[in-house]
Amino acid sequence: ARISEDKKYSVHFVFCAILGRSETQECIFYNANWENDKTNRSGIELCYGDKDKRKHCFATWKNISGSIEIVKKGCWLDDINCYDRTDCIEKKDSPEVFFCCCEGNMCNEHFFYFPEMEVTQPTSNPMPTKPPLFSTLLYSLGPIMGIAVIVLFSFWMYRHHKLAYPPVLVPTQDPGPPPPSPLMGLKPLQLLEIRARGRFGCVWKAQLLNEYVAVKIFPVQDKESWQNEYEIYSLPGMKHENILQFIGAEKRGTSIDVDLWLITAFHEKGSLTDFLKANIVSWNELCHIAETMARGLAYLHEDIPGLKEGHKPAISHRDIKSKNVLLKNNFTACIADFGLALKFEAGKSAGDTHGQVGTRRYMAPEVLEGAINFQRDAFLRIDMYAMGLVLWELASRCTASDGPVDEYMLPFEEEVGQHPSLEDMQEVVVHKKKRPILRECWQKHAGMAMLCETIEECWDHDAEARLSAGCVEERIIQMQRLTNIITTEDIVTVVTMVTNVDFPPKESSL
Repeated sequence: ARISEDKKYSVHFVFCAILGRSETQECIFYNANWENDKTNRSGIELCYGDKDKRKHCFATWKNISGSIEIVKKGCWLDDINCYDRTDCIEKKDSPEVFFCCCEGNMCNEHFFYFPEMEVTQPTSNPMPTKPPLFSTLLYSLGPIMGIAVIVLFSFWMYRHHKLAYPPVLVPTQDPGPPPPSPLMGLKPLQLLEIRARGRFGCVWKAQLLNEYVAVKIFPVQDKESWQNEYEIYSLPGMKHENILQFIGAEKRGTSIDVDLWLITAFHEKGSLTDFLKANIVSWNELCHIAETMARGLAYLHEDIPGLKEGHKPAISHRDIKSKNVLLKNNFTACIADFGLALKFEAGKSAGDTHGQVGTRRYMAPEVLEGAINFQRDAFLRIDMYAMGLVLWELASRCTASDGPVDEYMLPFEEEVGQHPSLEDMQEVVVHKKKRPILRECWQKHAGMAMLCETIEECWDHDAEARLSAGCVEERIIQMQRLTNIITTEDIVTVVTMVTNVDFPPKESSL
């Protein structure tokens, strides 16, 4: 690497580059994190994509005290910022991570840093000498005009911030049309594919440097949900294994056409709904998912003073459902989507809120009736009703009992179909007091029988009789211990029957 006095430098490897072509078929590949990502360290990458999309090459690198460290090189999807660029050039002034893209086979072999700097052109005509009167007026009015400008600017800033969205964690781009593959602040963030659509927008799988992230994009009309999620994630103590990891939030686009982004950790298995549609679960998998889900909700509900970062208030989710429970690769659950969540701080009201919110299918009887007591515990019990329904979904797809495993169905899908109205849910849940069916064969498995009892206590019609999330977590731990003990005793029984013919077999605990 060579750094000249005017901040221009280039870094390259020994490859044969073919520059200046409009079509890109091959790019230089490099991955500094190749061991963790299980890829080659360097080489040539073939670029694939839709025929009507343009393909580019890119490079990212860091400048650490004059030492150039390449982060990644490879193919880049259709991006208007890369059109007709034969050289890979970063033009931002002193970015944290340098990024450039270009068109043409292996055009990212070399990369350059040419910061755009305003150059003042000298004038050829000398400035005429000002008369003494002009100088006097200039010195007299100058300070007054300066103060006026400062006052006007301060007023504009006050108005601007008063009307603006909350501050964002990730620096936003300058106003302008968002490119197809936008950059998140100073770091390259590329949208790859839509993974889910919901009430408040869509969720994309995206790539941020060497890792995948999830980007939830809200339309501007849903800014309250975006703002509420950002504020809940930003509360003290919200970093927890069973709560979705928050990375950043920002606004994209122009003042007329704005998208609101929420960037979080990405989990390939997706939501519990999607997973159960395509898969069945073993008893141990069910226990692990249920336990970690209950642990996350218990932590969310807990009021925790004295944390290093401050006081974590109790939080009611208000939209617990299997779609808002995500699964990590090891089947650990984490709770997501805090667009409707409420925080409860000591001595403060929960603020203006509407009681009848959430997903109709998962609404507790008191929510469907519109008869909510607007106190903290009442909102936490609403979450527990919905959790009972999610536990039923897990039970319906579990292989633990001897009977057949049902096809995946949403709670109450047998009774009200896939798109119930509020009146449908009121009739079934409030007036008829129905709940999803607990199959008889589930009762033949000791752990499943305990789970059925727990589910019934979660969705009890009387809100005050429902279990807490912490109690559900303890129940599930006990269930798993019980079944492990039974399994061990069964093995001893079988061994005794086979090897000890002189003695009667030990009676099974089942």
